[in-house]
Amino acid sequence: MLKKSILWSVPLLLALVVMLTLSSTVPTQATEQDPVVAWQKIDSGVMIIDVRSAEEFSSGHINGAINIPFDQIVPALAKLDLAKDTDLVLYCHSGRRSGIAQSALVDQGYSHTYNAGGFDALMSSRK
Repeated sequence: MLKKSILWSVPLLLALVVMLTLSSTVPTQATEQDPVVAWQKIDSGVMIIDVRSAEEFSSGHINGAINIPFDQIVPALAKLDLAKDTDLVLYCHSGRRSGIAQSALVDQGYSHTYNAGGFDALMSSRK
């Protein structure tokens, strides 16, 4: 019985080691959408990108944010010629579009992105 347990443990441990190794080499994506972390980043002077529509942006946005709709994020940032390690905070209405934009940027090699989630949640958490 002990022999079988050991035989099953070895592949599981190897899989765990591989997963941990890969997780440290792949750019991370924030999934928590923590407003406290988002405001810390924003207050430190990172680039803030509102990925909502122009109409949503004009109805209110975070001071200093630029508007780039989520479906235009990759070509728009390419035109800006930003370094791929530029710190970026992305937000939208609920966090869904900013998550899509973040995934597209990570796929293009951007390594310091943060999905701040939704505008209303961010604004209501600001003290």
